[in-house]
Amino acid sequence: MATQPEADLKGLLDRLKTAQRDLLLTAANASTLPTDGMLRKISELEGVIAATEALMQEERRRR
Repeated sequence: MATQPEADLKGLLDRLKTAQRDLLLTAANASTLPTDGMLRKISELEGVIAATEALMQEERRRR
């Protein structure tokens, strides 16, 4: 059974991935290149996703 922090991290991870996916799909549907801001946001989300996944792994190892 997942602890509350693990469940919270899983919820955060799901929201981050959804936000990144939505941005990527928006960029893909545009007829022009994505703006620098959009590319930056996609990249920043990737970093936060990786950090969240790493923290989840650390939490699992502690149990």
